[in-house]
Amino acid sequence: MRRGLVLAASTTGAVLVAVDGTTLTVAQPALRHDLHASVTAVQWASTCYLVTVAALLVFAGRLSDRYGHRRLFALGVAGFAAGSLGIALAPDIGWVVALRVVQGVAGALLQPATLGMLRAAWPADRLAGPIAVRTAAIGLAAAAGPLVGGALTAHFGWRSVFLLGLPPAAAALLTALLVPAGTGAPGTGPAGADPAEAGRRGGGLDLPGAALLALALACLVQSLVALPGSGWSAGPLLGLAATGVLTLALVRHERRTADPLLPPALLRSPAVAPPLAVLLAASATLQGALFPATYYLQDVLGLDPWQSALRAVPLAATMILAAPGSVWLAKRHGERAVVLSGMTLLTTGALLTAGLGPGSGTAAIGGCFALFGTGFGTVMATATAVVVRGASAARAGVAGGLQQTVLNIGPALGIALATIAADRTDPGAALAPAALTMAVVAGAGTLLAARLPGRASSVAPSVSGARAVRRR
Repeated sequence: MRRGLVLAASTTGAVLVAVDGTTLTVAQPALRHDLHASVTAVQWASTCYLVTVAALLVFAGRLSDRYGHRRLFALGVAGFAAGSLGIALAPDIGWVVALRVVQGVAGALLQPATLGMLRAAWPADRLAGPIAVRTAAIGLAAAAGPLVGGALTAHFGWRSVFLLGLPPAAAALLTALLVPAGTGAPGTGPAGADPAEAGRRGGGLDLPGAALLALALACLVQSLVALPGSGWSAGPLLGLAATGVLTLALVRHERRTADPLLPPALLRSPAVAPPLAVLLAASATLQGALFPATYYLQDVLGLDPWQSALRAVPLAATMILAAPGSVWLAKRHGERAVVLSGMTLLTTGALLTAGLGPGSGTAAIGGCFALFGTGFGTVMATATAVVVRGASAARAGVAGGLQQTVLNIGPALGIALATIAADRTDPGAALAPAALTMAVVAGAGTLLAARLPGRASSVAPSVSGARAVRRR
């Protein structure tokens, strides 16, 4: 019963964020017209959220480890719902932008906690199942979000889209409150927890490290988001330069501090760093290919948004099926083989997408989307399970924050690379070079996947690095 409540809360919280992101895109034109806002102002409503959540995810994971995953999850859900309600009542675009920042803070609090609660409730070797359920639910939400958001916007206006998140938020909050109070507390995982490490939760939060990391990530995401529109202008170049300087300062600080935000042993673990890199490559490939593909469907083939959405149904359907299927495959063949297969499917999908043209039929387009969905669903479920299990229960929040961070940076990176490959050409007409670039990114991710552990690790590494990862 307790684990069922934890899974329900974690999944509902993840779905809440996924639905919000997809429906906002659909509602943007109506929002801009109704509030008499500029295109730039509306874009800031998305950019501010993305920058805020990416900057705070890892520190929020540290807070979750220290004060309890369930507590931070409930606070994040409540804040996210309050932000949604406020946007639905917003009188102008300034309020929308400000409240999207509030949602970014709340989203950063709840997202790492969704994975931290699972890590605390399940033994390490049984995490793959609940994470696969969570991944499938995210896929379903991503598929249903644009359809539901479009219908609501057409019949009830853009404000109704933000009210859509209130019922799942209420359900997630109620479910979290029903979970026993001890669940999700730091160091309470049923397996793999290091008692010595659990006692460290009273240590410092490493506020200087958190500030440096937040600024570095904010500069990186802002630069990547701005790059497609402004090209290699002064703004993105200065942002990337600042990212480099802040990253060097962060590395120097983390090496010297007694209680680092990013424990070196965690980052060096073969069960954490490689799957994070694979997730970055997979998410960049998916969004970097889908960005020009959307323009291709509408500008080259002349399809309307509804017809384009129908062509993309295989993406969501295969992602939903691949996530739970990957659990069974990992048990039989090992996680490394499953992630390698998933990245190979993503690479193949990108290569075939590069061959699409004005005469491509529905079957060819659907086949490309199916490869993307199968590959990404497989990689996301399996690599996420490796990351969360690879960290001890007392560091599950930080691990979850890192996983969510790469999934936020990856899409921005992919779209930026696809735009650079297009070289100022219309995205729809530049599908081939953009997709080929994404095939290279996916190929690099495939090489990184070869470094993953072959089988589920039975013991999570401690922060001190004294406990090595064992393979079954």
